[in-house]
Amino acid sequence: MEYKDYYKVLGVEKNATAEEIKKAYRKLAMKFHPDKNPGNEQAEERFKEINEANEVLSDPKKRSQYDQLSNSYQSWQQNGNDPNSFRWEDLFNNPQYTTRVNNMDDFGDMFGGGFSDFFNAFFGGARPRTQRRSTSTKRVVQPQAYKQPVTISFLEAYHGTSRFLQFDNTKIEVRIPAGVKTGSKVRISGAGPRQSNGMGADIFLVITVAPDAQFAPDGEDIVSTVSIDVFTAMLGGEKKVHTPSGDVLLKIPPGTQPMQVFRIKGHGMPLLRQKGKFGDLLVKVKVEIPRNLNDKQRATLREIWKKD
Repeated sequence: MEYKDYYKVLGVEKNATAEEIKKAYRKLAMKFHPDKNPGNEQAEERFKEINEANEVLSDPKKRSQYDQLSNSYQSWQQNGNDPNSFRWEDLFNNPQYTTRVNNMDDFGDMFGGGFSDFFNAFFGGARPRTQRRSTSTKRVVQPQAYKQPVTISFLEAYHGTSRFLQFDNTKIEVRIPAGVKTGSKVRISGAGPRQSNGMGADIFLVITVAPDAQFAPDGEDIVSTVSIDVFTAMLGGEKKVHTPSGDVLLKIPPGTQPMQVFRIKGHGMPLLRQKGKFGDLLVKVKVEIPRNLNDKQRATLREIWKKD
């Protein structure tokens, strides 16, 4: 069973005050909260680890017991013993070190999943995973979650937006981050109906990005089309191109072909969880052929063509 250094998890010293622990927890919880890291499994696991450490260190009784068992474990290591041979069950069977938490399933679900074997062994009354023997399988009840479809415009998906939602007579503003795509989910923890554990259910906003007349998202890139005249296509030139963040000039090389694609770096969709990074804008060039040339214009073009 892996030893958990809860002080290291929260980034505080062993002699940290209750206020210092509280401050460190709040800072980390805000940074790694699932609502701020949608779809990031590493951030979600870090969030669970932070909550587990805070659950122990913010409770004076649990913290005292944890400090005692930590001292025993660290003394064992300092004496040159193999940490893997430490007999955790000796501490598990000693009531001096263990505190029972009632209804561990509900307790773990408060933070989106169960706590570690280390926590369960000493504070949940459950044997470490390697020590468990059971003749029956306990069904783990997952907390119910609710899905709410939300349609946003392309520019809202590009710049980020928000929606006001109402649950149980409570109106809340939900921030939808820049860079979401159709199918993206934005999690609102605990905003739904109350569950049997007393906590509110999670709400997931399922995003649909409405089609746009000018821009079409393609993964991290954006596809757009511009029109140029045939002479610019043949001779080269510049063309103003609209992007979601403003206009840019596209250099058109001589001999550009109809529907040729040019890539403008860094003008695509914002990348989720990667601040300041963007995909590319893919510009398809549509060459417009004059339809109503007069006799003089046609004659001039024929003369030029003969000279070539």
